[in-house]
Amino acid sequence: MSEEAAPVRVLVVDDQRLIRDGIASLLSIRPGITVVGTAEDGREAVAKVLELRPDVVLMDVRMPGMDGVEAVAVLRGEAPECRAVMLTTFDDEEYVVQALRAGAFGYLLKDLPADELAHAVRLAHAGVTQLDASVTRHLAASLPAPSPGAAVAALSPREIDILRLVAQGRTNREIAAQLYLSEGTVKNHVSRILGRLALRDRTQAALRARELGLL
Repeated sequence: MSEEAAPVRVLVVDDQRLIRDGIASLLSIRPGITVVGTAEDGREAVAKVLELRPDVVLMDVRMPGMDGVEAVAVLRGEAPECRAVMLTTFDDEEYVVQALRAGAFGYLLKDLPADELAHAVRLAHAGVTQLDASVTRHLAASLPAPSPGAAVAALSPREIDILRLVAQGRTNREIAAQLYLSEGTVKNHVSRILGRLALRDRTQAALRARELGLL
């Protein structure tokens, strides 16, 4: 009999006590999630991550002292196994780009329903980047835009299938199971897709798939 998966350990970071306590309370009653602590700024967040070793950190962007983007950049070096997801009221393109470059595994807005936030936490733990719909629109506008026909023509039918599944937030393992491929083969296909479309990562690949009408 297989062992039950361990709950995802989460740290909630926000400079407003009411918000961070509210988020922590909402997540703590979701199955498969354990809130291990809270922090009120980036500096405390780094200390708590090193102490408590959470799997996922929900990080506000604007905070006094060390802000969320700075904290994510520090954590990428000090605790690379921890997945940081920005949770904020600001969908400004500059913040989004800075956060993703710093190493964030997602950028979500605070009006997200609790069930969707819990789902995003689980996906972040699995290594899947989550972006709010309005954030996606901002980023899509900033990407280089080859013609859709040329972009699709650069990909094989198998690569188009994989790109579509990447855009749906599927992991390499899930894609491999659905298409009856090995994970290594899927990983190689994803690398070729990124190279042929001149994209940096899976997040940009998901955005390009939406632009190409593959969803």
